[in-house]
Amino acid sequence: MTEAAAKTAVVVPCFKTGRTIEQVVAGIPDWVDRIVVVDDACPERSGDVAARSADPRLVVVRHARNEGVGGAVVTGYRKALELGCDIVVKMDGDGQMDPSFAMNLVEPLAADRADYAKGNRFHDFRALRAMPRARLFGNSLLSFFIKFASGYWNLMDPTNGYTAIHRRVLDELNLDRLDRRYFFESDMLINLNIVGAVTVDVPIPARYGGEASSLSVPRTAAVFPGKILRGLARRLFFRYFIYDFNMASVYMLIGAPLLLFGIGLGIVEWYMSLATGSPRALGTVMLVVLPIILGFQMLLQAVSIDIAAVPRRPGTAP
Repeated sequence: MTEAAAKTAVVVPCFKTGRTIEQVVAGIPDWVDRIVVVDDACPERSGDVAARSADPRLVVVRHARNEGVGGAVVTGYRKALELGCDIVVKMDGDGQMDPSFAMNLVEPLAADRADYAKGNRFHDFRALRAMPRARLFGNSLLSFFIKFASGYWNLMDPTNGYTAIHRRVLDELNLDRLDRRYFFESDMLINLNIVGAVTVDVPIPARYGGEASSLSVPRTAAVFPGKILRGLARRLFFRYFIYDFNMASVYMLIGAPLLLFGIGLGIVEWYMSLATGSPRALGTVMLVVLPIILGFQMLLQAVSIDIAAVPRRPGTAP
């Protein structure tokens, strides 16, 4: 490990992990300097179970009420910063994340090649075959939308919670704005892009047992679209209208109104055609089609610029 032997912490958010937390803590490698277990008002008292460990690196933080996985991780981040750690690994307490891969996440940060590293289960074909099909399909679909919302077109598997983050990025982020529930990992990517953090995927297979996924498909389908749209709007506003103004900004300013105008006029003319029983004139049709084509092309150009603008230099916030 470089960067003057960066001090590393592992944060473990806990909720209903009483049967697995002891094994998780025991498996954390010796090179880790601190272990922060956050008991998120766990009904199984995971914090008390973890505290049985004689590991001197262990610090247990308890929430008086449940704040969700995001809230627990943020608490862990703050405690790790308070303890003077430079790199913070987030590892779940359910035993699905192999501690032996933690160094794979830390290495690009310690070598100053990235600000944030996350696991990617999609690199391992054998792990993909073991992944439940519903979870695989949901992650694949969600990956595309999170790419669009976060601006990290180079990443897959956005809901993967096995991550590592550098202190310099934690200092830049407004931790209070991060989502407190299951959208936390995706919201983290959106906010990382806003501050210009460099992120990398690290191939890490997940370990699946007989447990049910805590990520409910109906709940995800109901909640995530609105959060993704709000996150996208916020990112575009800051990246292309506050921190910078470039051709992508121009394309969005012109293309979006043109596209909306064309679609709106098309709906009105289509309704009028049905109401009167007479087709619209060729000039009217062209007035509808041209704004749609031009607006769509401009927005595609904006997307192309956004893809090329993926942050690539660590520590260079806007």
